[in-house]
Amino acid sequence: MKLAVQEQLLPGRTLQEKFTFAVEAGFDAIELRGKGDFQFATRLTELKRALADGVVMPTVCVDMPHFIGDFDPAKRKDAIQQLRSQLTVIAELGGIGVMTPASWGQFSRRLPPFEPPRGPDADREVLAEALGTLGEHAQRNGVKIMLEPLNRYENHMVNTLAEAASYCAMDSIKVVGDTYHMNIEEDDPCRSLVEAGPYLAHMQISESNRNQPGTGHLDWAAQLATLDAIGYDGYLALECRLRGEPEIVLPQTAAFVRKFI
Repeated sequence: MKLAVQEQLLPGRTLQEKFTFAVEAGFDAIELRGKGDFQFATRLTELKRALADGVVMPTVCVDMPHFIGDFDPAKRKDAIQQLRSQLTVIAELGGIGVMTPASWGQFSRRLPPFEPPRGPDADREVLAEALGTLGEHAQRNGVKIMLEPLNRYENHMVNTLAEAASYCAMDSIKVVGDTYHMNIEEDDPCRSLVEAGPYLAHMQISESNRNQPGTGHLDWAAQLATLDAIGYDGYLALECRLRGEPEIVLPQTAAFVRKFI
């Protein structure tokens, strides 16, 4: 397993500076953020220059105001177009793929009014349609579209690894595990990783409190041993809040995680 860190957590003005720091801190790669309005595509020159300079950028985490499971058809269509563009860009960089939740912050059945304006069957229909479109585009470009389950307070459609895996209708549609969300939603995170193993393409890591690993109560030894046991050899990408200054916290975090891999 290899360690990555999201670009916004790293000090430095350029990707080259950020990567130099990341490697010195103990990481292997940078996870990029894919903003809306086709901003990611406008970075292509910057990204290609960084790639030529040896910066490793295998994955993109979507960072948009609306998503493929939105209640508004126009916003769903835009999210699909944005992700198609991001998939094209990461393919040009020789990367793995792009990850997205079904939605984020749109609705929670745990908060009033408790019942969303769209039922479960319609939820599944719109999400499967979007992933089918993106899966076909990803397959043509040799990359993956990866669905990330979020916890029940952030998303009402896909909360567990098993639910995400049920959408993997083609090889180019895979699952992202996130240790923070898994801590809330999975009855047994290790068993869930085993069961989702055939569909698992990427992992994001943070603590039970959403800060960096080592500041909460997650059983890192057990979960990372499980990933090793199922043959997972992808990235563990740090996506969290940092408790402390990055110059101090990031090397400590990399060292902490590497004790278990």
